[in-house]
Amino acid sequence: MQNARLKRKLMNELGGYLFTLPVLLGVLIFTYYPAVQSLIYSFFEYDGFVQMNPVGFRNFIRIFTLDRETGTVFLNTFVYAVITVPLGLVLGYSLALLANTRIRGISAFRVLFYLPVIIPGVSAGILWRDLFDPTFGIMAQIFRILGLPEPTFFAEASTSMATLVWTTTWSMGGGMVIWLAAFKNIPAALYESARLDGAGYFRQLFSITIPLSTPMIFYNLVTSVIGTLQIFSTMIIAGGTSGRGVDNSLYFIAVKIYNEAFTRGSMGYASALAWVLFAIIAVLTVVMFMSNRWVQYSEDNG
Repeated sequence: MQNARLKRKLMNELGGYLFTLPVLLGVLIFTYYPAVQSLIYSFFEYDGFVQMNPVGFRNFIRIFTLDRETGTVFLNTFVYAVITVPLGLVLGYSLALLANTRIRGISAFRVLFYLPVIIPGVSAGILWRDLFDPTFGIMAQIFRILGLPEPTFFAEASTSMATLVWTTTWSMGGGMVIWLAAFKNIPAALYESARLDGAGYFRQLFSITIPLSTPMIFYNLVTSVIGTLQIFSTMIIAGGTSGRGVDNSLYFIAVKIYNEAFTRGSMGYASALAWVLFAIIAVLTVVMFMSNRWVQYSEDNG
């Protein structure tokens, strides 16, 4: 009897493992194996094909001593992250509050808000490059019609970063869906009790909605930091400048990794850069998790 139960249990578990096997193989083959491989390459002078000479920590030392582009790419990346992360959180949250209202036709607005998210990154990059063309772009023509100063957008270093930040507002609908899920998990009884006590909209917002959605705020904060530090879409927007932008104004860490690996043929050095980026993201993630006492989880409210 026990053997039959044990056999049945093993068969059930085997079925579960078989269903998860494609995902497990995908993660192992396309994520963990390349990660370990890149860590090995970071200690070699490797051109991606034939030449593979051990250099120890020379690639990592070069990043912080000999490479003059390091300071630029790190500064550009962190400036972009510092601006877009809070901007994205605030705009996405505000958009979700708007989409969470109970008015007629709000479902259609939710779909319209989310539609830009499904546009592939490459296509969106080409679209923005054409829209912001300083000569023939639609945005430039709108500026001229309104009598505003002649725009430069991505054509000058002084306006490239601001223009790129502007494009990030296009994908606020992705975060909106996550915020809406957080709002739906807040008990309606809390709002009913607050209204009976005479609490208005803003009182409910700051006393109920925001505190009880802090777990999702924290989740979006972590994922946004990780995502912005790996920004890569400027390869399309910057066009013929190898993803650098005018005067390296849009030269980010991920773009430099790509250029080192596939343009200059320095696969080992590119791997070292990738691991430095990984270390920075890991440290920032740990810091955020260590300072998340402001997050109010459901068990804290019981």
